[in-house]
Amino acid sequence: MNNEDILKVTIMGREFSINCPEYEREELLLAADFLESKIQEIKLEGKIIDSDRIIIAAALGIAHELLIYRQSSDFDIEEIKRRIAFIRNKINNELTDS
Repeated sequence: MNNEDILKVTIMGREFSINCPEYEREELLLAADFLESKIQEIKLEGKIIDSDRIIIAAALGIAHELLIYRQSSDFDIEEIKRRIAFIRNKINNELTDS
């Protein structure tokens, strides 16, 4: 991938560079913004202080929302799983390259 395929997102004050094709940039930016908003909600509650626990709580909350949504509507869960795996692999690759 070339430099145009690198997307920078900031989560919890840390910047991450993620390889991302142009057609997925908007979705990945929305996902990062959504995650950051969930993290900020948890931080504002003040019940959890440790960063790792905040991130886990945010991830669990998002997963819970996804499962509720899945049960209440018809959408392609397999496509969602593929996209999550794809994004997770990108993030893991970037974190190991850093």
